[in-house]
Formats: sequence, C-alpha cells, structure tokens
Amino acid sequence: MRTGLSAVFVLLTSVAFGAEPFRKAPLVKGYATTRVSERLGRGVVAMPMGADKVYLSWRLLATDPADIAFDVYRASKDGTHEKLNARPIAGTTDFVVTGAGPDRAARYVVQEHRRGPKAPPAGDSASARAAATPRPYLSLKLDGDHTFQKVGVADLDGDGRYDFVIKQPNANIDPWYRYWKKSPETYKLEAYRSDGRLLWRYDLGWAIERGIWYSPYVVYDFDGDGKAEVAVKTGPGDPRDKEGKVQSGPEHLTILDGLTGKPVARADWPSRKLFTGKHAYNYASRNQIGVAYLDGRTPCIIVERGTYNVIEVVAYAFGARKLRELWRWNNRGKDRRYWGQGAHWMHAADVDGDGRDEVVLGSAVLDDTGRVLWSTGLGHPDHAFVGDLDPSRAGLEIYFGLETRQKERNGMCMVDAKTGKILWGHQGYTRHVHSRGMCSDIDARHPGAECYSADTDAQKKPAWARLRTCKGRVIGKDMSWGFGPLVVYWDADAQRETLHRGRIEKYGAGRLNPRIEGRVIAVADVLGDWREELIVSVKGEMRIYTTTIPAADRRPCLMTDPIYRIDVAHAAMGYTQVPMLSYDLASRRR
Repeated sequence: MRTGLSAVFVLLTSVAFGAEPFRKAPLVKGYATTRVSERLGRGVVAMPMGADKVYLSWRLLATDPADIAFDVYRASKDGTHEKLNARPIAGTTDFVVTGAGPDRAARYVVQEHRRGPKAPPAGDSASARAAATPRPYLSLKLDGDHTFQKVGVADLDGDGRYDFVIKQPNANIDPWYRYWKKSPETYKLEAYRSDGRLLWRYDLGWAIERGIWYSPYVVYDFDGDGKAEVAVKTGPGDPRDKEGKVQSGPEHLTILDGLTGKPVARADWPSRKLFTGKHAYNYASRNQIGVAYLDGRTPCIIVERGTYNVIEVVAYAFGARKLRELWRWNNRGKDRRYWGQGAHWMHAADVDGDGRDEVVLGSAVLDDTGRVLWSTGLGHPDHAFVGDLDPSRAGLEIYFGLETRQKERNGMCMVDAKTGKILWGHQGYTRHVHSRGMCSDIDARHPGAECYSADTDAQKKPAWARLRTCKGRVIGKDMSWGFGPLVVYWDADAQRETLHRGRIEKYGAGRLNPRIEGRVIAVADVLGDWREELIVSVKGEMRIYTTTIPAADRRPCLMTDPIYRIDVAHAAMGYTQVPMLSYDLASRRR
C-alpha cells in the first residue's frame, strides 16, 4: 500500500513542478558515430598597431597538445621567409612585429614549431595580410550598398576559415498589430567567403515577411562533410492577402547548399492551424530554428513555432541530402505551466549531464527525447542565458529576465539548469523585465557571472535596474546601461568588457579603444586568439572589429566550446544575445 501511495505522490509532484508524467521515450539516433565538429585552421589575423608595428594573433585549438609552440615568418617578394621570433612562442598565441616599416602589408605565416630539420613555412590557412592603412577592423565589401540584419558564421567551403551568410537589409517588422506594417521589399540571404567574395544570393520571396520572427535561419555543418549548410524557413510564390499579411500557403524548412545556395532538401514547417483567436496571426508568426546534438554526436535541426501561448517543436536530422524527422512536441492538452514559456532565443545545452543536448525554449526545457524536462511556469523571458554562471556549483545555470509580470518575486532569477529549481530571485513586483539584459563575468571581485536586468514603466521605458552577483547579491542599481549592454572579451584578462553606445569599457575602469561604428550584429570568436570579434553592419560593408591588445596567456578558441558554438549559430535568428560558455573562463587555465 505504501508503495502505491508513493508512486501516486511522485506522479503528482512531477506534474506540479513542471515535468511530464513519466513515459519512456526512445533515444535519438542520428547518423554520426563521433561528434561532428569543425575543422578549423589557425585563423591568423594581422592588424596595424601604431606607426610601424603589426599585431598578429591566431587560434589555439582544443585538440592541440599542451606543449605546442609556434613560429612566425614574414614572406618576402622573392619567395623566401624570414623568421621573426627568437624563441618558440608558447605562452600566448599572438606576436607583435616591430619595425614593420614598408612591410606592414606583408604576408605573415604562423606554423607549429618543429624541432630538428626545418621545412619551409607552409599552409595558406595559417596566413594573413596586414591592412595597408591603420584601422581597427577588417572590412568585407558587400555586393551593394545595403545593410544586414543577421549573420551566420560557418565554414562553407571546407578550407578551415569562417565564411558568412548575411540576411539583408537591416529592417524589422514585428507581427504584433500595433507594430505590424506591410513589407516594402523581400529579404535576401547572401553568402560571402572569408576573403569577401560573394558566393550566392537567395531571395526569400514574398512568402516570408520582412521581420526577424518570419525569417529564421542558421548556418551549420549538419551532415558532417566539413562544409556548412543553411537551414531556413521558406515559402513559395506570393501568398500575401489584401492587407499584405501572409496567413496562408505552404511553409517549409529548406536546406540550402552552403557553397551554391541551391535548395537540396525540405520538409513542412509546423502548421498555423494550432493558432486560433483574435491574435492568431501574431502568435503563429513567431518562428525559430536551432541546432542541438540530441544524440551527443549529430547536429540536429530544431524548428519552433510559437512563443506566447501555443508552442510546437520538431526535430530533424539532415544526412544524405535528406531530412528525417526525429520527434515532434507541442503543448496542446498539457498543463498550463507548459504554455507561453517560449523566449526570443533558443539555447541548446547538455543540462542534465547525459552527453545529449536539451533544448531550452525559455522557461521550459525539452529533454533530448522530445519530452519536457522541466518548466518553471513563470512565463515568457525576454532574456535567458545558459552556462556555468556560478562556478561554485556543479553543473549549469540559467539566468532569466521575465517579460511576464511577476506579482511577488522572481522577475529576475537564476535557476538550476538540470531541474529548473530557482536558486535565487528578485523579491518584489516586476511589470515587464525587458530586452537584452546582461549576464557575464565583468567584475573580477566576484566569482562567476554578474547578472543585469531592467524593468519597465508604463511607457515601456527603463524604470529601475539591478546588477547582481551569481549568488543574487545586489551590487549595482545604475541605470546608464538602459535595458542592457553587449559584452565582449577584448582585453587580456578573463572578464568581458561592456559595449554600450559604441564604446568598449572596462567595468569600473573606463573606456578602451576603438570606438565602434555601425550596428553590432554579432559577438563571436571568429579570428585570432580566444578574444572575441564584433561583427558590425555599415552601409555596403561588413566590419570585423578585433582587439590588438597583447595577450597575457593562451586559451583554446571559444568556438570549440559546445554551448558557445551553438549560441553563435543561433545569432542568425531571434534577438541578439552574446554567446555563453559551458565553463567559467576565469577558473580555467590552459
């Protein structure tokens, strides 16, 4: 009798705390036998530094031996190479060329230090050109004078260098009836090689309205052949109604070949039919695409429709030029704690430590099998950050800033990523915690990530804000960041710097150079050592701002971290958030 009562108690409590009643679900089996990962080159970047100096920086890979060291060479016009370093470079992965003079635009080669007989320096993937004139960024000219709204970063041609797929122009229409307007033009995807050469352009057409939530895409090597594909929401023809809205017609998940932009596979997008009522158009128009290693080896495609009430999610694997459905989930008929828990961004992370990624929809998390793992029931978060936020605890954490009104507590809160248990939360009423927020280690005096959020007033302007430690202790109430700054690893320490209104600042210590011009589209470690770059849209141009501050140590390329890499992939859709890490950078040494 006691056993029976215990079983009933477990069932009831599992429902109360957000987990679905237990039912065995099959594990996902993808095509990969080992984890698919990028084959990156050294990512050498050369930048002017002062009157006659050139700053070189390159990647340390996670697969490099612990005792690896490097040599730097300058190529001459006669084909010879001059070695520039007196001793093997082992403490950092950067080097300052002094007395560069007229050779500032020379070709520089970085290669692994070799003992014994020396072979001639080789390897185009480990070379770069210094800019001919002093400037704090690399420039890729676009095929037109347009701006761009999003960027997907991946290796399209298999040469070990990152290429770029942009969505242009930088314009956004929101589906909410107070903000919606008719699309004046269509979106175009454009793929550029690392050297700036245009590979292809794909017009999304009139079936995709010109707003972030109509047009998600991600760029990733889904089939493991070393060359990335583009997964994008598409539709045929011109299904606009008299008002200019798209409320009917076929919709697809389409896979584009990364080198050519040609469609190679497609599947139906989750239907609009589940969305009914006065605001069905708004709710049905919220779409996302993500990447998750559901079996721990295969990068699977996650397709989501809905955020604020109904949510439907479908998982696919792409291989042999075909899409295969893995599982499908929606919250129809589920407890109300599963409704309206979506976010403006999707995360994927192994939150339960079983080697398989879960899908963080927002305040609810789906297990790798497509079953709900947990839900806080707190509603829609405007920002959610997943990573090792509190290094004193085992596992991962999630920091939330909740748009959904909280009457008494937890409008800003941190939860255990494995269980959804609230570790700490704001005590008091919140109206609408809004926009970007911030969650990163910016203050070395406090271990782990600092967390910032701002609530709104009745006019949807910043009303008050809190900066907290990873333990929830308030350490700041300053409103100068508004709804939150971007952050970037820029100087030589393990803390990120803030980026607000075009200025990079060391928290509590003032401004750093350079001033950032244009609109920052993404933050990612795409070049050089482990410090991050800022990918910026300027009319007719993509700028990649990169630091020239000499390093103090060396660390593996951040793109080799699983959470970070997927967060960067997801920057091509949804609202912009900075990528997080599965470990605390300040606690880890290489």
